[in-house]
Amino acid sequence: MILETISVGPLETNCYILAAKENSAAIIIDPGADEQKIRRALNKHGLKPAMVVNTHGHYDHIGCDEKFGVPIFVHKDDVELLRDASRNFSTFLGNSFAVAAEINPLEDGQKIQFEGIELEVIHTPGHTPGGISLHLLRPENNIIFTGDTLFYRSVGRTDFPGGSHEQLIDAIKARLLGFADTTIIYPGHGPDSTIGLEKKHNQFLRER
Repeated sequence: MILETISVGPLETNCYILAAKENSAAIIIDPGADEQKIRRALNKHGLKPAMVVNTHGHYDHIGCDEKFGVPIFVHKDDVELLRDASRNFSTFLGNSFAVAAEINPLEDGQKIQFEGIELEVIHTPGHTPGGISLHLLRPENNIIFTGDTLFYRSVGRTDFPGGSHEQLIDAIKARLLGFADTTIIYPGHGPDSTIGLEKKHNQFLRER
């Protein structure tokens, strides 16, 4: 399996390239910026982009969605963020941006399958209404891409419109902490972690 992490844009968003093997098709998770940097990572492994999956609809995660000419996926509750520059905060960041291409809405529990890769959508709202985590089922099953829901010893911001701290913490506890302690989390920003480490050290998860 190929898993490349690329830090993109001024907010250092983690973009992930996921593929079953060299010279195959790749899923791009959260291509927020730096198209050429992402393309270099694809070319290094001879990969052809097959789809873009957004963990949520904020600009720093979607800014290059249309650059690869492939289908774009996001949870149904965040579709309008991709369409609206004021809601995805690109206007606030000085670059009004909205996705004009077709957007494919995702549902909780939906499987994303392509050439040896299988991901399961886990709806983890709170940072945005349609925030999701992506559990890798195949070819390995000990990885979750958590977007801006769960970070290394932290959690996503909830002070934006549509955010809810209570909803976020509830989603993490109900939907993510039940995975094995050895499960690796790859977040939307910062270093990776494990479920076990976050259970033990994440102060936000000891609330209530």
